[in-house]
Amino acid sequence: MHTLTAGRATAALTTGIALAAALLTPLPAQAVVGGTESTRAYSFMGSFQPSYPAAPRPDKHGCGVEVLAPQWVLTASHCAGRNPTNAKTGVPRGWKVRVGSLNTASGGEVAEVDHYYRLATSRDEGGFWGRDLALMHLRTPVRAKPVRIASTTPPDNTPVRIMGWGMTCDDSGDAACFPTRLREADTVVQPISTCPSGGPGELCVGSSDGSVAASNMDSGGPALVREGDQWAVAGVVSGPDERGKTLYTDVTAHADWINGIISGTDVPPDDPIPNVEGSVDLSGCVGSVVRTPASRPQDPALLLTNGHCVQGQWPAPGTALVDQPADREVPVADRQGYPRTTARTQRLVYATITGTDIALYRLDKTYAQLRAEGAKIFRLTSTPVRAGDPLTVASSGIRYDCAAEAVVPHLREGGYQLDNSIRYATSEACTPWHGDSGSALLGPDGSTVVGIHNTHNADGQQCTDNNPCEVGPNGEVSSTKGRTYGQQVHMITACLVKGSTLDLARKGCTLTGATTGPDHRGSAPVHEQRNGAGERA
Repeated sequence: MHTLTAGRATAALTTGIALAAALLTPLPAQAVVGGTESTRAYSFMGSFQPSYPAAPRPDKHGCGVEVLAPQWVLTASHCAGRNPTNAKTGVPRGWKVRVGSLNTASGGEVAEVDHYYRLATSRDEGGFWGRDLALMHLRTPVRAKPVRIASTTPPDNTPVRIMGWGMTCDDSGDAACFPTRLREADTVVQPISTCPSGGPGELCVGSSDGSVAASNMDSGGPALVREGDQWAVAGVVSGPDERGKTLYTDVTAHADWINGIISGTDVPPDDPIPNVEGSVDLSGCVGSVVRTPASRPQDPALLLTNGHCVQGQWPAPGTALVDQPADREVPVADRQGYPRTTARTQRLVYATITGTDIALYRLDKTYAQLRAEGAKIFRLTSTPVRAGDPLTVASSGIRYDCAAEAVVPHLREGGYQLDNSIRYATSEACTPWHGDSGSALLGPDGSTVVGIHNTHNADGQQCTDNNPCEVGPNGEVSSTKGRTYGQQVHMITACLVKGSTLDLARKGCTLTGATTGPDHRGSAPVHEQRNGAGERA
């Protein structure tokens, strides 16, 4: 089963704008560490405030920006990366900037962002680090005086000024942790060798002991150098270094890319946007709203995802979780990936990672209500996937064109056994990865869920977490690095009745925990106790 992995690259590229709150967690809990409140505003300095995805603070600040021209601001690529489809270039929804004010909540000028251009994304073969830059175009020009790009990469020990509205403490639920007044600090460019996480195209910025550096939610903010009597931007906050300093993308190395877009001489085309209607982003997993032949318009809607995507402790091998409280947000996407409507889970109806890897949640809205609000509802199949069947992996921001290469009798991973698993045929178009767990496998009609994506052999190991192995009919075990799998869901329909109710004793129900004979003894235990928090996906 796909589990969340650690590390600078994974942290930045899987959380997008949410990264602004988590990007620099190794640093001490101060905004612009070692800094002070600014005494005067910088006309070019601004706060990026997206309403989608919403930043976790009252003032909606997500990242820093710098005005380069009346209709152009510069920030980090990962700040513009939480568009629903992770597009490199495109049109956002609900993004704005406030520039020229010390305060994120008042003053200065507010402008809407109507286009973004990212230099790099997580899927670029050229790499992401050292290229973590984005330009955002404003719908209307601002009067703020722009900042110029520095004429050259600043040498080691060059004095720089850093600034931002980073967090003052680590509690993202405490409004007091989010300063609304700009903070700044003076420090120097360190040799890149003193930042072990750094690489080509990056600046290592901060005091040698880490007492002065950027902090949480300073992403996209500038490293400024003096050129004559004016400031110039030499770097943009990209990520943390393990020794407490901050890594900035060297802006001067990409001046041609920036100027080509601003001047209009070299503007990248918009990325094509896949139709991702109906996908549900579960923050590290994906889900979909499904109905069965027994479903009625007045029934509470059901959400399908992986059993390993449940909040709290996973169901143990050989067990199922049945009818437990659940409360998590369910944003159902429109064609472009933005929330069309939102519901909440009320009960975890069922979850298992034995035999198959599924979880069903009952929502607080009926099928009729969701349909009236424009949500796409998928039909759940009652027919198993077979070798050769075409499949679309419907993730929250992308669609993968896959096919069932084989149906594997038994798949083992980390103590769990899954039956009749779907092995995908290897192709460049079929590359689901971490964060795609729970994605529906759609049939050719695009509206029928025929399976559910769940795992990938990451390292070539046998039967360990994130390294599933196949077990042949004679017990022979094999594993291949890079192989990717989904699970069958056709068994679910036989266990559901009207009212979106689970009946494990119903004739034909074969899910883990179902009764198997006249004495109604369960084939596997049903696990009903509730466990602690902590989601893995």
